[in-house]
Amino acid sequence: MQTEISNFNFYNPTEIVFGKNRIPELDRLVPKNKKVLILYGGGSVVRFGTLDKVKEALPNRTIGEFGGIEANPTYETLMKAVELVKAENYEFLLAVGGGSVIDGTKFIAAGAIFDGDPIDIFGAGIGKGLPVTKSLPFGTVLTLPATGSEMNNGAVVTFVEKKAKLSFGSPFSFPKFSILEPELTYTLPTRQLANGVIDSFVHIMEQYLTYPVGGMVQDRFSEGLLQTLIEIGPKVIDEKNHDYNLRANFMWTATNALNRILAPGVPQDWASHSLGHEITALYHIDHARTLAIVLPSLMEIRQHEKREKLIQYAERVWHITDATEDEKIQLAISKTRAFFEQLGAPTHFKEYDLGEEVVEPLVAQLEKHQLTAISERRDQTLEISRRIYLNAL
Repeated sequence: MQTEISNFNFYNPTEIVFGKNRIPELDRLVPKNKKVLILYGGGSVVRFGTLDKVKEALPNRTIGEFGGIEANPTYETLMKAVELVKAENYEFLLAVGGGSVIDGTKFIAAGAIFDGDPIDIFGAGIGKGLPVTKSLPFGTVLTLPATGSEMNNGAVVTFVEKKAKLSFGSPFSFPKFSILEPELTYTLPTRQLANGVIDSFVHIMEQYLTYPVGGMVQDRFSEGLLQTLIEIGPKVIDEKNHDYNLRANFMWTATNALNRILAPGVPQDWASHSLGHEITALYHIDHARTLAIVLPSLMEIRQHEKREKLIQYAERVWHITDATEDEKIQLAISKTRAFFEQLGAPTHFKEYDLGEEVVEPLVAQLEKHQLTAISERRDQTLEISRRIYLNAL
């Protein structure tokens, strides 16, 4: 088992353009001689005028549009965009939206020039899991802080027919730039704001709540971001509270939660995401809300394996000091669950009108997708995952 910080390389080429009134800088950021395809989701960027601002910032260019990318972007929809890019010879992609639109754009950028069938970018029994070795250049205008996709090289795609939610990543899949205007979050409803806080929180926990290896910088970064979300989360989800600094801190925290700055040299888990993805694939619950179901249950079931970090989490993040070690762990788990529920996200299946009947289908999906030895130690078996699901009923 790893007992010290591992060797690592850290690379992140994405230019972040943060603050008020940054969309006009698209004219500088997007090459003037490229044919540009703007990609977006369900239409909110149209209703609230963001798309018009983006197009105004790109004069004297040939521009096309592709809308309708889902909240969990589907392979089926994204392949339509891949075919459009090929047919119309688009040379630069611009994602305007949240993590789902950006994730989808990463796949489109890779799939449009992939040598072979783009389904083979994915593994887990769906495709061949071939590496992405080239991609069309793309940038992003972020409208929903949550996934960190605006500053990383990973993406998650949903396969409707195969009932799967799979990821891929490549050094060629970083955005060239991302525009982060906190004021764009003013149009978001409470549910999406809450989902963004929870998603960011769990991203940090997946890289933090493992076992100690002496990664003091990584731990302190993580703990500071977690404390920030705990402090601002209940205020951020008030959709009428347009406090600029509050939204700016939320947006930058969400980006740092998964721009890989927390990960170098330390173990990572990602089991909560693996279990959560299967819930979304089968029962269509928001991604962040599946994490709110899974993480507290996983912390309870895996508390022996995560004991040292759970105690550290209790003491440093929740300031629980006047208690025994076992009490610290239980209080930290309880406070985590209460935090998610304070944000309006139920943490048990029963609160989504789901019962024990979901457990075996979910476990079967994990097995189908070869998720039989997961977690930071690769020791979370299907039986342990079953216990986590049962504990979350």
